[in-house]
Amino acid sequence: MTKKEYEAQAKKALAYYEKANIILNDDEKNNIEVADFGLGIVDSVGLQLVVYINTQRVCAKEMVLLPGQTCPEHMHVVTDGMPGKEETFRCRYGEVYLYVAGEKNTDKIKAKMPETEVSVFHEIVLKPGEQYTIMPETWHWFQAGPDGAVISEFSTRSTDETDVFTDKKLVRATKIED
Repeated sequence: MTKKEYEAQAKKALAYYEKANIILNDDEKNNIEVADFGLGIVDSVGLQLVVYINTQRVCAKEMVLLPGQTCPEHMHVVTDGMPGKEETFRCRYGEVYLYVAGEKNTDKIKAKMPETEVSVFHEIVLKPGEQYTIMPETWHWFQAGPDGAVISEFSTRSTDETDVFTDKKLVRATKIED
C-alpha cells in the first residue's frame, strides 16, 4: 500500500468517526492504523482502527469498516503463555455482520462473501448500541453493512500481530511504500 493510499483510508475513517460522534484527539487522528492484510484490496478486505490503550491486561480500540469492507476470518491464540484475546464488540454506527463458530443460523447470510477464505457462518447482526463478546480461540470474521460501521472493541491484551488466519496468504502487518 502506498503512503498516499494509506492516508486516503485514514481520512475515510475520520469521516466515520465523526458520523459516530467519536471524539479523537490530534494524536489519535494522526495515528489511525490501516490494515490491508497484504492483499492490496483494502476497500473490500481491510480495517481502519485507533488504539486507545493496550497494556498487559486491557485493550480499547475504535474500528471503522467501510461499506461492505471485511475484516477476514481469524482467531486470537495463546501468546507468551497468555490466553488468546477475549473481545467485546459494541456497534456505534451502521450495521456489523459478525460471523463466529457455531451452527449456521440463517439460510442466507447478510454479508457478501469475502474475497478470502472463511469457514464460520453463525451470524450475529449488531446495530448501534448492541454488543457481542468473542471468546479466545474462536474463529470469527466481520463485515460492515451498506452504510459502513464503527465498532468499539474492549478486550484483554491485544497481540494482533500473532492472529491466525484461515486464509494463509493474509498478513496482519501493513507494508507502506513511498
